[in-house]
Amino acid sequence: MNNILSPSILAADFCRLGEQIKEVERAGARYLHIDVMDGIFVPDISFGMPVIESIRNCSDIFFDVHLMIEKPERYIKAFVDCGSDMINFHVEATKDVAGTIGKIKFYGKKAGITIKPETPVEAVEPYLKQVDMVLVMTVEPGFGGQPLMPECLEKVRRLRAMIDERGLRTDIEVDGGMRMENVDLALEAGANIIVSGSAVFRNKISDNVARFMEKLNGSR
Repeated sequence: MNNILSPSILAADFCRLGEQIKEVERAGARYLHIDVMDGIFVPDISFGMPVIESIRNCSDIFFDVHLMIEKPERYIKAFVDCGSDMINFHVEATKDVAGTIGKIKFYGKKAGITIKPETPVEAVEPYLKQVDMVLVMTVEPGFGGQPLMPECLEKVRRLRAMIDERGLRTDIEVDGGMRMENVDLALEAGANIIVSGSAVFRNKISDNVARFMEKLNGSR
């Protein structure tokens, strides 16, 4: 199971977005985390398909698109068409989790499901064989810059145990408050994809990515 850094562009400088995406890619990041917020499922509003389509034209990096929107099944084709490689959606945001996974798979994309801090890990258990990744939020979704909620890492441990017991190779991603100082805790709990925003995009991006990659590569 590969350890992967997925820098979140929510913390990027949008005046230099294309340039900064190229910088994280050159520095060794394999994924780019793209948070889509609708102002309904979460309080904040971020960006949507036009931004994703625009940056798709300047980079071949893997687009890890995290939908924080109500009824995500309505927009799967639109997010496929604008360049998403993986589409993550919240199990709390739809009444048809299996059907939404099916739509993503129909278009040949990787499918992920996401849970908020208060959602029990058992909510994703029925779908582990259908998805490529489970994202465990380690902060309340909707705002950047929050500190890690350590209790969420116990959910990561339980989820990793469920996956291993079934002989699956499902990735576990963590998103929220991930910094150089606590990334080891997430990796030890069983996560292998790390989302980080401000800890990547603050100050010198290439140095930040390199330090994260050292952590991730050293834990294999």
